[in-house]
Amino acid sequence: MATLLVALDLLGTFVFALSGALVGVRHRLDLFGVLVLAFAAATAGGILRDLVIGAVPPPAIADPRYLVVPAIAGFVTFFWHPVVTRLQASVLVLDGAGLALFAVSGAFKALEFGLGPVAAVLLGGLTGIGGGMVRDVLVSEVPTVFRAELYAVAALAGASVVVIGDLTGLPAPAVAVGGALVCFGLRMIGVRRGWRLPTPRP
Repeated sequence: MATLLVALDLLGTFVFALSGALVGVRHRLDLFGVLVLAFAAATAGGILRDLVIGAVPPPAIADPRYLVVPAIAGFVTFFWHPVVTRLQASVLVLDGAGLALFAVSGAFKALEFGLGPVAAVLLGGLTGIGGGMVRDVLVSEVPTVFRAELYAVAALAGASVVVIGDLTGLPAPAVAVGGALVCFGLRMIGVRRGWRLPTPRP
């Protein structure tokens, strides 16, 4: 379980860092700004989760890998952003992948620390949306979670799959893949079909 958590966390960190760095490039920030956005998008959700469950100091600060991985993603995106954009299709796809990986890893870590099912689902959602919220605030945008198609709902759904799989005793790798696919699938379907939660009538 510990190895799976680290692998999911680092993969999510890299994917979200690419997403954050691409937003920095889109806003024409300098190298430092791009690296800051990469780090914020990649680690803010995990830091919030770890502070809530008492896993201090958070690995995003104490473990050098969580500094090196966003830095690599930031440098790669800054110098080769046309290639990154073409390979990854869009920021939305990167953001959806990072959301799925972090929602799953957040729920697993909450369960590992002995939290109940509801708390694990909520912390999985927080891990998924936290980095994107901080990233958007730093570039003066309304956070995606408040306006996008099934963003927080997708994160909570992926975390719920993890919790249900854990309660039923299914193998952790299968549960992780299932939760990530549910989250990513809901996010991408929401984007493609324009599904979103109701908004107030004008």
